[in-house]
Amino acid sequence: MEINQLIARINELYHKSKSTGLTDEEQKEQQALRDEYRKAILGNMSAQLNTMSIKHPDGTITKVTKKN
Repeated sequence: MEINQLIARINELYHKSKSTGLTDEEQKEQQALRDEYRKAILGNMSAQLNTMSIKHPDGTITKVTKKN
C-alpha cells in the first residue's frame, strides 16, 4: 500500500473510532496499518542514515554507523 493511502486509512479509522467506535476487525486493521507505517518510517530513516557522513573539525570524514 502506498504511504499516502496508508495514512489516509489510518486517519479514517482514527476518526471512526472517535465517533462511532471500531469493530474488533477494524481495531486489528488499524494496529496492522500503524505497524506497517512505523516500519516504513524506520526503513526510510535507516536508509538516510546509511548515506550520511560526519566531517570532524580536523577535516576527517567518518560514516555514520549503528551504535551497539
